Amino acid sequence: MAFTPLPLVDDFLANYHVGHALLVLFALSIVGTIPLGSRKIVSINSLLFGLLFLVTPVSELGGDPFTYRFIGIALLVVAPILYTTARE
Repeated sequence: MAFTPLPLVDDFLANYHVGHALLVLFALSIVGTIPLGSRKIVSINSLLFGLLFLVTPVSELGGDPFTYRFIGIALLVVAPILYTTARE
């Protein structure tokens, strides 16, 4: 019988939830858009992730969902300011 690493992956991922995944995706997307040199793209990205943090159900965000809600609210406040101050 062939070895499948699925139990190892499952044991690793069991400690994380959707809130962690959204936070990692947000960080990776910001790192990916910085080389483009456009603050408008970074602000649109932040705005969309702010909406994702607010729209995601509380049951999916893990033990402390209000932390992710506050991150979403902060992103929704900061992103339009960043968009209006961008030059290009």
